[in-house]
This record gives sequence, C-alpha cells and structure tokens, in this order.
Amino acid sequence: MAIVTGAGTGIGEAIAHKFAKEGARVVVSGLQDDPIEDVAESIRDKGGEAVAFGGDISEAGVAKECVDFATNKFKRLDVLINNAGVFLDNAMTEDYPIEDFDQTIRMNIRSAFLMTRFALPHLQKTRGNIVSAGSESGMIGLAQNTTYGGTKGWMHAFMRGVAVEQAQNGVRANCVCPGPIDTAWTHKETGPMDKQMETALIQATPLARRGTTEEVANVYAFLASDEASYVTGALYVVDGGTTIAKGPVGDLVPKELRKEPKGELDLQHRHDGLRNKETHRIKAKK
Repeated sequence: MAIVTGAGTGIGEAIAHKFAKEGARVVVSGLQDDPIEDVAESIRDKGGEAVAFGGDISEAGVAKECVDFATNKFKRLDVLINNAGVFLDNAMTEDYPIEDFDQTIRMNIRSAFLMTRFALPHLQKTRGNIVSAGSESGMIGLAQNTTYGGTKGWMHAFMRGVAVEQAQNGVRANCVCPGPIDTAWTHKETGPMDKQMETALIQATPLARRGTTEEVANVYAFLASDEASYVTGALYVVDGGTTIAKGPVGDLVPKELRKEPKGELDLQHRHDGLRNKETHRIKAKK
C-alpha cells in the first residue's frame, strides 16, 4: 500500500499508475484542484485499486489526515512517495520573489518532512520504505532557480539521515534524482523556463532528450520493491547523464537516437503540473 504525493500530474501521475500496475493499492494525493480524481479513476478503470486525497500537505493537520486516511482505508502503509513540489521561477537570485521562496520551501521541504514524520510509525510496523523526489539540481545546483536546487540538496541530506536513523527499525529511505523530464516544468510553453534555458537543458544532456515520466516511475518502483532490499540512503540519478556531462554534449547525438520511448502507461496529465499555479520568468537586469 503506497501514498504518492503530488500524484495528479507529471512524474507523480506516472508513479501512481506504475505502482498500481505492479499490484499496489495507491492513495493519489494532491492539491484540491489537481486532477487526482482523474488519475485514481483511470487506475480503477484498468483494474487497479486507488483512492484520491486532496489537500495541502504542507499543513501539519492535512499531512496527518492524509496518512490517517490511508491507514484507515487500507489498514497498513508500506511505501511513502514524497513527490510533491513546485518549480515556480526563472529568475536570478537577486530578483527571486521572496513569496515564491517561502512557497517553494513550504511545498518542497515542509511537505516531505511532515509526511515522513507522520508516516514513520506505520512504516516501522510494516518494515516499509520511503522514496523521495531529489534532483540532479540538488547535486550540481540550478542557476536561475537556486532556491529549487537548494530544496533538493536538503531532500538528499534528509533522506540519507532518515536512512541511517531508521535502519534500526527496518525502514529504508532513498531518493530518485531526475534530470530534465518531459513535464510542464521543462517546456517554455507551460512553465517558467525560457527558450535559452530549455535549449541548454537538452544540450547538456548526453542522451540529448528529456526523460519520460514513466522512465522515472520505473526507478521509483524498483527502489520501493523488495528487489532493492539492500539499497538505502541512495541518490538514484535518472538524468540522461546530465550530472557527468561537460558542455553541449547532447548536440553530438544523432536525431534518430533522441526520441523518447513510448512506454506502457496511459498518462493524461504529464504537462499539467503547473496548471492553476502562478509562475514567473524574470529577465536579468543589465
């Protein structure tokens, strides 16, 4: 039984579908205006078992309610997926909106802490595990959204600390660290990135393309499974080689090798992650 936060769109939607396909019962958690009911219904239409939970889990009462909802419904908790988060700005640090800094800290850090805090007593009973959304930007930083990269660096350290601390209770904790993935966040039409940032993102990726949400979900499924029983405290990079690249190496890849795999999951909300959210693209001052 798994709780997947941020499960209405993007990578979270893919994780929810992948886990359900592998036989997990899933709580599809997201904000009230996220398409969480659509995702849960789609899973049920395919024979899976899923229910939606709407609310802002950066609020302590809501986070506890989410965990209580899951454990009351399914009588156990085996896996917590901390996937909820935001990517709001393309701005130099000196221009970064302070209110967006506060919101990013709340949604990327506070939500993961609260869900982990309230889930741990249940995960200790089942010898379960936590897989959280890290990022290659948490390893190498991210210009023009330094706040986002900073929250992911925190997530890496947090999960590694939890991994050591909770090993005595039989609980594993790991991070999946995506690079440029085909979601709303990495397209200039649907997110704060401009054309220059979007182009550079692909050029810096040795595989010369975005990853798919399903490719990321596959790694989440592995780390959450018993097949990864000796893996804890890991930062599992799924970035097309971004963190090991130097320069525009993606330009060297032939066009026929740049195509995204079609995958198997029926995903409808890959590019909806920033719907109803205010983002900013602030040009640097000369």
